[in-house]
Amino acid sequence: MIKVENLKKAFGPKLAVNGISFSVERGEVLGFLGPNGAGKSTTMRMITGFIPPTEGRVTVGGNDITTDPIAAKRLIGYLPENAPAYSDMTVRGFLNFSAQIRGLSGRERNQAIDRVVELCFLNSVIHQSVDTLSKGYRHRTCFAQSIIHDPDILILDEPTDGLDPNQKHEVRSIIKRMGEKKAIIFSTHILEEVEAVCSRAIIVDRGEIVADGTPDELKKKSPNAGAVVLTVRGAESEGVKERLGQLGTVDTILILDDSDTITVKATPKSAGSQNELASNIADSANQAGWRIEELRTEEGKLDEVFRTITKPDTAKEAAA
Repeated sequence: MIKVENLKKAFGPKLAVNGISFSVERGEVLGFLGPNGAGKSTTMRMITGFIPPTEGRVTVGGNDITTDPIAAKRLIGYLPENAPAYSDMTVRGFLNFSAQIRGLSGRERNQAIDRVVELCFLNSVIHQSVDTLSKGYRHRTCFAQSIIHDPDILILDEPTDGLDPNQKHEVRSIIKRMGEKKAIIFSTHILEEVEAVCSRAIIVDRGEIVADGTPDELKKKSPNAGAVVLTVRGAESEGVKERLGQLGTVDTILILDDSDTITVKATPKSAGSQNELASNIADSANQAGWRIEELRTEEGKLDEVFRTITKPDTAKEAAA
């Protein structure tokens, strides 16, 4: 439903987005990740037609966002950064206005307003003016306007920004439920949201895509993915380190604790040896007569992958 081809955006000499290409189909929830200044919001603004690309092409439902913007934008619900709204309107007035400019009228418009008010839990503030709302309710009101016309495509820039934990959970649940029938892109810097909501994630850094895959696929890129943590009794730390270091599937051994029990972390020599590692370590520990207190395999963490992939090249930075 969304196809992005070699998208670039330059602001003077600065290339904010540099050749990004990807596609999103119905039933996909794509998390768009990256450090501040990576080009996330700029990319989303180009996808929605808010700003034109310097180079490249975006098609939405088969419609070019540059040459056929009206047809493309009819399919999109957009929640911009910072959730802008008309502060002198009431919540109902703002949603009524949003429904009207989306072409809804009469009974259809009222039903759409009632639907998003219930979906976004806005009943208690429906008659308040927007400027009296808390940040969380203002954000929910702006989220409601983005879905009032029940679009096939949702583009959400930091949809849980400023919400408390309960509100974040509500919005994530809404996005996940909608993602079964819609194509959704949302940017976030909260990595737990990716695991909770997304079927796929893209990490961008300095205007380029540096990783693309499911959350599970990305976690496997973590330096600790597949590492085995072993806790034993009846052994000495150096003896454990030496014995396990002789296994062909082990790359490195790190002693984590050396007290009443010995805890070590063993990293696999290769991705192909991850599945064998825990079994080999358990067999070796049993043969040595150690009492195993704990044996677990780490699956890796998205924040480790994020830091590794987007970590600045300090040598290049210093040279610059």
